Amino acid sequence: MPQVVVPVRYPLSENSRATLAEAIRVAEEEDADLTVLHVNLYQNGHKISRSQLKSAVEREFGHLRRTRYVVRSGMLVEETILDEVAAQDADVVVIGDKQVSRWRSMVRRLVDDPDIEHFLREELDCDVVTVSPDSKRSGYSASRSSGN
Repeated sequence: MPQVVVPVRYPLSENSRATLAEAIRVAEEEDADLTVLHVNLYQNGHKISRSQLKSAVEREFGHLRRTRYVVRSGMLVEETILDEVAAQDADVVVIGDKQVSRWRSMVRRLVDDPDIEHFLREELDCDVVTVSPDSKRSGYSASRSSGN
């Protein structure tokens, strides 16, 4: 079964809502299961529960079938997300454009080429969809990098 993973902030920011909307669209289009992921950082002391995450998403988007809500704890958001993407054997990862720059910094420490889309395609064999909120209208734009 195809798997889409989307990391989001809690409470849901404008960027998280746009990213989640695109992930829902991709999951429906691909007939895939969706994993909504939030990372609790050890160092900030704020613990969000799975039920809080699910309630927030369902308030925005209604009940989503074939959707898992996952809350992980970690020191680095990007590393924890990568671990979850690998554990889920995701086919598609949907990330906000703000996350791309933070991932790029982390990947730069691991390899010479900080191209996160390339890194995810090569290391995890998944497609990457990057979502940018469009400030000119109440929508967003998305671009997809294929791993296949």
